[in-house]
Amino acid sequence: MTVTARTERRATYRDVLDAPPHVVAEVLAGTLHTHPRPAPRHARASSIIGGELVGPYDRGRGGPGGWWIVFEPELHLGDDIVVPDLAGWRRKTMPEYPDAAYFEVAPDWVCEVLSPSTRRLDQNEKRPLYAREGVSHLWFVDPDVKTLEVFELREGRWMLLATLADDAPVSQPPFDAITFPLDALWPEGA
Repeated sequence: MTVTARTERRATYRDVLDAPPHVVAEVLAGTLHTHPRPAPRHARASSIIGGELVGPYDRGRGGPGGWWIVFEPELHLGDDIVVPDLAGWRRKTMPEYPDAAYFEVAPDWVCEVLSPSTRRLDQNEKRPLYAREGVSHLWFVDPDVKTLEVFELREGRWMLLATLADDAPVSQPPFDAITFPLDALWPEGA
């Protein structure tokens, strides 16, 4: 369940720092949002996607390299503070990996793994924020219905490129130099 703190004052980074350690805290449009850490199916989907991408894109093993792929980075984008499940920066976008508690450069790619507690926030509030910041690619993974939606930002608007389901091969922008089966994201028998 997402908890939204509505107060007369705008939430700040101090509110994020003061949040209990067992929750993810984000600030969108001045409002503090907290939600539980990811559930096991959510965490598995995120981990598998990251595992598929880190070798070929972040490390350059069996793929083109040239990216930083990060799990749950804290992004400070203007006055908003968000924590996507995964994010990636082309090294030409962010040549040096920051030595800081958070990232201030908008990523080139974001992946949100949807859950009942975060779905509305991810799709309705964070999606326009990512467009505003010029994030080029956005993936929504839904472990409940076992789908992947792939979006690309074109002229400030999100264009749906693909909706994948079942065991469809995943070879989608910006990571279309590799392929992995979508059903690798779900626990066997789930």
